Amino acid sequence: MSEFKLYYGLGFDHILDINGYDHILFVIVLCALFQRTDWKKILILVTAFTVGHSITLALSTMRVVNINADLIEFLIPVTILVTAISNLFTNDDRIAEGKIWRNYLYAGFFGLIHGLGFSNYLRALLGNEESIILPLFAFNVGLEVGQIIIVALFMVISFIFVGIGGVGRRDWKMIISSAVGGIALMLMLDTNYLN
Repeated sequence: MSEFKLYYGLGFDHILDINGYDHILFVIVLCALFQRTDWKKILILVTAFTVGHSITLALSTMRVVNINADLIEFLIPVTILVTAISNLFTNDDRIAEGKIWRNYLYAGFFGLIHGLGFSNYLRALLGNEESIILPLFAFNVGLEVGQIIIVALFMVISFIFVGIGGVGRRDWKMIISSAVGGIALMLMLDTNYLN
């Protein structure tokens, strides 16, 4: 059980690490289109992200996939920026009707890229472990719980501004997506891949 707790804690800390806030930004920009009443859709989104994340994390940890770390550190903010820009151009009627399947694709596909970002560190931690199933499972459970906490906090803040404060849903989407997109652009420009 201590092994489970160790890797659970790593996954939990990984998603909530304020120094590695790229994952937090991605989860926030994924949720920017939704309100608290959309909690089922949001749960599916973050789970799709976790599934994508866990697939490449497993493949990379088992050395099936090996991609340049500088490229991955560049692509992670690219995924955030693409999602933010997509949000800006998403028609509000489509949001109201629940026709934003694109975000589910982003969550799953971009989760694949984000999973590669932590794989070298996890591979070093696993060392010569005979089985990586329990550590990967525990890590991903911690990741999912951390994401749910981020979503819950964001939804409370969203409710305060939109539900109570009277900020328009469209304005909220534009503000959050623009701010996160700007940060992602700065992260892209700051990577070793472009330098």
